[in-house]
Amino acid sequence: MMVPVSVESVRASLMSAQRLVVLKQAGEERYLPIWIGPFEADAIAMELMGMESPRPMSHDLLKQAILVLGGKVSHVVIHTLRHDTFFASVVLDQRGQELRLDARPSDSIALAVRVKAPILVDSSVMDRAGLTKERDLREQEQEQPDEETLEVFREFIEELSFDGSGERAEEDA
Repeated sequence: MMVPVSVESVRASLMSAQRLVVLKQAGEERYLPIWIGPFEADAIAMELMGMESPRPMSHDLLKQAILVLGGKVSHVVIHTLRHDTFFASVVLDQRGQELRLDARPSDSIALAVRVKAPILVDSSVMDRAGLTKERDLREQEQEQPDEETLEVFREFIEELSFDGSGERAEEDA
């Protein structure tokens, strides 16, 4: 089964040049984050913001080539997640014949937003990698330290002694 999604946002990482495209499931509060490169992120973001590049980008060239050759992008599919890597296909309709092109999800999404084609995610991929606020809260609850760990910190804090200046006071032995 395929899950329809839309691009919810494109985000920058503060730690690396990588970007994150966040897909949102239609009618649900479930999200699929996918790490992508900066050029693909810019290509997606520019199209979503209605910005034009002074020269055609690779995704614009691909769009034009498909159209000139009599094809139409039917939809794109993110179909597999293997070893933390997503795999996708661009599905074309060329005069009634369906053609599938293997592609990176980032390139598929950049093309889909240009031609206004549906973006679909296989339900098995969404089940494995999709995030919900409820799931995030459950994971945070599971990450809470246990009482034994908290007790060690409480004892440490209670043993600290500060003088009036905020400096740690030397203890008399």
